[in-house]
Amino acid sequence: MLNTDTERKMEAEKRIHKRLAAIIAAEQTQLTLGVVYPCDAASLESALQIHAHRLAKVVLVGPPEAIHAAAKASQLNLSDLEIVATPSDPKAAASIGASWAGRGELAVLMKGSLHTDEFMGAIVSKEAGLRTDARISHVMVCDIPAYHKLLSLTDCVVNIAPNLEQKKHILTNGVRFQISLGCQEPKVGIVTAVETVNPSIPATVDAAALVEFGQSNGFPKSIVAGPFGFDNVISKESARIKHISSSVCGDPDLILLPDLHSANILYKSLVYLAQAACAGVVVGARIPVVLTSRSESLFSRLASVAVAIRSARHPYPN
Repeated sequence: MLNTDTERKMEAEKRIHKRLAAIIAAEQTQLTLGVVYPCDAASLESALQIHAHRLAKVVLVGPPEAIHAAAKASQLNLSDLEIVATPSDPKAAASIGASWAGRGELAVLMKGSLHTDEFMGAIVSKEAGLRTDARISHVMVCDIPAYHKLLSLTDCVVNIAPNLEQKKHILTNGVRFQISLGCQEPKVGIVTAVETVNPSIPATVDAAALVEFGQSNGFPKSIVAGPFGFDNVISKESARIKHISSSVCGDPDLILLPDLHSANILYKSLVYLAQAACAGVVVGARIPVVLTSRSESLFSRLASVAVAIRSARHPYPN
C-alpha cells in the first residue's frame, strides 16, 4: 500500500501528465519484467506498483534475505511476487538477471538498488547474449505540459561525447524506439548551439552529415533535419523569425543532443522548471532496459516501465 503523500503525488502527476498516464493505463500485459537487486524500499515499492497496475508480471532477481529484510523494514507485502534467488553480490544478481533475459525469460529488465555500472556491465557482457550490432544508448520520453505531444531526447544517460558514427547509432536507436511506440514517421531535430553549420562547432558539422545520411535512407523511416538551436526546433515562431523552413520546427518527436552534458541538463531543466515527467529507457540491446534514479518519482518509474513494455510488445523488425 502507498502512504497518503505518495498516493496524492501519484494522482497529481497523472492529472498533469496525461499522455504518460494514458500509456501506464493502456499497457496491461503478461510480459515478464525482472527487477534486479531490489534491496531497498524504492525498488520494492516500484515493483509492487508495476504489479498493481498490471503493467507486467514482476520477478524480483536478488538475494531473498536482503529483499525480505527491506520489505519488512518498509512494511511491504511481497507475497504476490516471484523471487529468483541470487547470491548477495549485486554483480552476481545482475549477471543472473541478464542471463535470464538473454534466454528470453524476461522481456524487460529494470535496475534495482545496485550501481548503474554493475547493472549495465551485465547487460553489455557477451555472456548475457543481449548485445546487438547497435551501440547501446538511452532515450528519455518527456511529457511536458507546455508541449502538444510527447517529446523524446537522446542521449541523456549513456554516451558521453559521441562522434559522428556513434551518433548514427544513437539516432537509429531513437527512431526505432519511436516507431515501436507507435510513431510511424518520427520527426527528428538535431540540436546544437546554433542553427548554421560552423566548422568551429563540430556538432553542427555532424548534424549536416546526419541529415545527409538520413536523406540517403540511412535511418529508418523518419524526417531528420538540423542543425537547429533549441528555440527554433521547438517553436515555429522562432523558426519563422530566423527564416528556417522545416516540418520538424515546432513539431519534433525526437531530439538528438550533441553530448551527455547538454542532454542531461536539458531533461533535468524540463523536470524541475517546466513540470515535465520523463520516462527513460536504454535501447540498442535485444530488450528494453529501465534505469532508475533515486530522485525519480514513483510515477516516472511506472512511466518508464510502461514505455519499455510498449516497446517490447512492438519491437522494431530486424
